[in-house]
Amino acid sequence: MRYISTRGQAPALNFEDVLLAGLASDGGLYVPENLPRFTVEEIASWSGLPYHELAFKVMRPFVTGSIPDADFKQILEETYGVFAHSAVAPLRQLDSNEWVLELFHGPTLAFKDFALQLLGRLLDYVLAKRGERVVIIGATSGDTGSAAIEGCRRCDNVDIFILHPHNRVSEVQRRQMTTIFGDNIHNIAIEGNFDDCQEMVKDSFADQGFLKGTRLVAVNSINWARIMAQIVYYFHAALQLGGPARSVAFSVPTGNFGDIFAGYLARNMGLPISQLVVATNRNDILHRFMSGNRYDKDTLHPSLSPSMDIMVSSNFERLLFDLHGRNGAAVAELMSAFKASGKLSVEEERWVEARKLFDSLAVDDAQTCKTIAEVFTKTGELLDPHTAIGVYAARECRRSLATPMVTLGTAHPVKFPEAVEKAGVGKALELPAHLADLFERPERCTVLKNDLKAMQAFVSEHGNRGKPL
Repeated sequence: MRYISTRGQAPALNFEDVLLAGLASDGGLYVPENLPRFTVEEIASWSGLPYHELAFKVMRPFVTGSIPDADFKQILEETYGVFAHSAVAPLRQLDSNEWVLELFHGPTLAFKDFALQLLGRLLDYVLAKRGERVVIIGATSGDTGSAAIEGCRRCDNVDIFILHPHNRVSEVQRRQMTTIFGDNIHNIAIEGNFDDCQEMVKDSFADQGFLKGTRLVAVNSINWARIMAQIVYYFHAALQLGGPARSVAFSVPTGNFGDIFAGYLARNMGLPISQLVVATNRNDILHRFMSGNRYDKDTLHPSLSPSMDIMVSSNFERLLFDLHGRNGAAVAELMSAFKASGKLSVEEERWVEARKLFDSLAVDDAQTCKTIAEVFTKTGELLDPHTAIGVYAARECRRSLATPMVTLGTAHPVKFPEAVEKAGVGKALELPAHLADLFERPERCTVLKNDLKAMQAFVSEHGNRGKPL
């Protein structure tokens, strides 16, 4: 399997090199040169497989030539063996033909664990084989940071620096990052918003001189391995609901477009998916594109669903690449114009093509709380605010009542007590046993100004397990 850049000017790489590269050298994102495609019969034969075995079937083509089958199987078994539920990603029914796919049974109670528990193990495997050491710089709007730290904390050849917007993540999210200590773990609170953090990461990849020769690796969803791991649970859910003999629809709470892009890929790999609903909060750049062909930057507003408080969706470029016939030069020109103007639209026929599969909705905080309360009253199920946005969008945008509708349950509600309290549910939220003492644990975090050079100087000074790079 070879991977190419969405902007067409970077060299094609194998999986091992893509894992370590993250962002392509031309500023683009890596995608498979040729997407594997499975027959209906092949997919049907996977029904009933344990999650880690299904993951092997779905992901094997992406790592062929880089990781032997036996090693990859062991990595996957270890990855999903740490999840608290034996089904790994159980389905919970809310109504007739309406379901929530619970993706929060991993160590940090969020869907990011599916990819980042795997990414940490893949990095350890590849770096040990190559005798290399790397630096990870990641930006998080809430959940990616703790999942990345948890996934990479035991990696012998990794120093990890996670940037989050100061005072703009929930207390549980912050503490899940700042209470994990290690010589190779560094939490940085940036006095800005998530997009400022993400921009610092991108700029650092573009010019890595401050690392003094050490390689920089991405853990954000620009890293192909993140997307690859998320494809699996679409197959998992569909197989539980009669797929591939029948099609399934999905509603996905998304800010960076990575999670829903994985669903788009699952469909292109042969899984019958009839509809994908882009569910956003008031920071609605994706909804504005899907509903009106306007992908324009706007003011970023804090919300009760902070993991989606994002102004620019990094993975959207991967969809644009396909919409433009995989023409890297066209995408490079489009993204250059967007960087200059903050505005982007595509030709009408390309937008119409996207709308054949995608619908979208932006949901404000008031409706989010209302949905949390309504679902709890009718079913006893307590949703986190991101999942509530997905459920409401699913109900408003659903094309067919005969098609199973699955909302991705992206996080445990205990991570967002403010939203649950505002919903007036009145249910006491208890942390799982492994996090029961979270609020008593000491924290370690460095607050930095919104300044790229200051952040890079901190990384240079504290890398290599506390020794300057």
